[in-house]
Parts: sequence; C-alpha cells; structure tokens
Amino acid sequence: MFTKPSHRFPLLLLSVIALLVAMWSGLLRVGWLFPALAPWRMAHGPLMIAGFLGTLISIERAVALNESWLYLGPVLSAAGGIYYVAGGDDIIGALLMLAGSFGLVVIFALILKQHREDYTIVMALGSVALFVGMLLWISGHSIARIVLWWSAFLVLTIVGERLELSRLMRPSKTRRTLGQITVVVYLLGLMLTFFSSDTGTRIASAGMLLMALWLLRFDIARITIRKTALVRFVAICLLSGYVWLGVGGIIGLYAGYSYAGPIYDAFLHTVFVGFTFSMIFGHAAIIFPSILMLPVKYSPKFYYPLVLLHISLILRITGDLALLHQVRLWGSMLNAIAILLFLIIMGSTILNGRKEDAEAELA
Repeated sequence: MFTKPSHRFPLLLLSVIALLVAMWSGLLRVGWLFPALAPWRMAHGPLMIAGFLGTLISIERAVALNESWLYLGPVLSAAGGIYYVAGGDDIIGALLMLAGSFGLVVIFALILKQHREDYTIVMALGSVALFVGMLLWISGHSIARIVLWWSAFLVLTIVGERLELSRLMRPSKTRRTLGQITVVVYLLGLMLTFFSSDTGTRIASAGMLLMALWLLRFDIARITIRKTALVRFVAICLLSGYVWLGVGGIIGLYAGYSYAGPIYDAFLHTVFVGFTFSMIFGHAAIIFPSILMLPVKYSPKFYYPLVLLHISLILRITGDLALLHQVRLWGSMLNAIAILLFLIIMGSTILNGRKEDAEAELA
C-alpha cells in the first residue's frame, strides 16, 4: 500500500483540499465577506500547517524511506484535516492531526538512525516542533502562542534541507559552525517562549534573521541562479524566500510577541506565505515527480504565480504596517490567487508531460 504512485495521489489530493479550505477560511478571517460554507471550520492555521504541509512533507519523507507503514503519519494528518473540514467534532480532528505529526517524528527518528548528520538533526527538530505545536493547540493554548512552533516546523525543515545541499560546496568548518549557531539561537528563542513570550519571540526572530542572512550568503542557490530554465527558477524562489524570512525576523525583533492585529498578520505571513510558499514553488517540480512519478517539465509560466505571490505579499504587508485595511484585503486575496494559479499551472504541466510521454511511447 502507498508504494505505488497511484496510491499516493489520494493523499496528495486530500492535502490540497485542506490547503484550499485553509485559504478560504483565511480570507474570511482577514475580512472578506464570503459565505462561511458551514460546516467548514475556521481552522485556517491547523489546516494549513498539519492538514496540508504536514501531510505533504510526511509523504515526501515516507517515499524516500520506501516503507509502507510510514504512510500512517500522512494518512492520519490528511484524515484529521478532512474530518475537520467536514464539520466533525473538533477534538477528534485535532487528535488525528496530532497523531499524524507524531508519525513524522517517527519518520525522522528512522532517518536519524540511518544518517545522523547536522542537517538531519535540524530537520528532525522541525518535526518535533510540529508535534509540540499540535500538543499546545490540543491543550487549548491560543494560536498566537503556538504559531512560532508551527513556523519552526517549516523553517527548520527547509533550513535542514539547505544545509544538506550546502555540503555540495564543501563548506568550511567556520561556515558550518555559523549555520549551526543561527539554528541554536532560533531554538533558544523557541524554548524561552515557555517562560517569556516576548523575549522568546524576539530571540527566535533574531535567529530567523541570522538564518536568512546565512542562507543568502552561503546557500548554493546564489550559484545556481546563474544557470537557466528550472534550475534558475528554483534559485530565484529560494533566494526570494530567504529575503521574506529575514523580513519576518526584523518584524519579530521590532514587535516582539503579539497576539492579534496588523503586526501579527505581517509577522506570520512573511514566514508562512513569503518564505514557505516560495520554497514550495521552487521545490514542487522536484517533490511532485518523486511522489507521483510523473514528469514535470519547466515552463516560463512558473514565474507568473511567483511574481504575483511577492507583489501580493508586499501589498498585504504594506496594508498591515500602514493600517490600510483595503490594501491588506486585496493583498490577501491575491496571495490566494497566486497559490491557486501555481496549482493550476503545475497541474497542467504534469498532465501535458504525461500526455507527451504517452504519445512518444506510441510513436
């Protein structure tokens, strides 16, 4: 089960459904007067983090390890998200997503057993951050107190992947040590949030800024951006994402802990939209083929959603910081459109590639 690409497609589809519902609920939360579409819940954060990203990353890791039982994690995450979407009892959906996050911890425990390197440790800590965040959520803590842990899941997972790839450049010991220091600062801030939300947020934000600067200076993307086609597109996605991570760090350093309002919105979405979706756009042409075993051929159209994502986020952050509600509203709407456009272009590219391969086999 799930060893065949066709078996993984339903899981991937369920994660995308969770993403779409999360975006809809996000637009409602920001102020768009759309139908609530009951019984869908206003679970923007959990659906986006556990239902979509947790499921997607768990599938990717399970594929790499090629063990059928490891798919239990993404199955539980996807089931929790869809149960929540369908209007089921909140606690059951939350428990399913919590169990799914623990499944990702188990996956990384196996990875560490096979390859205990600095980058696998960082990614494993990301899975632990997701699990801690889900525990805090199910325990009744406010989303504002949890989001740093959810963002840590994404930041540490992505930074760990980049640390792995940076080995291709044979980094010096000093360079590796600097990278490790940025992660330690970030983790220190996370832990301090249990004792002081404001101090912890500021230190974690400093860690984010330091990681962004380290990535901009040392990541292999600064070299591959000189290439062409897909390789260059991926590099642009990565480097622009690092900029947003740094912006998020600056906002967090300035504002400290906030539980609502424009600054809170700006801080969250520089990380969750600017950084995370830049990474998703850049890695999608690698992730989807590995999961579905279907070809993804580069198209210049890939730039359309990327450019729209950045423009829309600039609008949103400007609206937040300048207290311009209409600008913030339209920025959030264009955020969602950019992600939808990306899904449409990526889906059509996969279908066209499959069609071309089928025609080549018949020729």
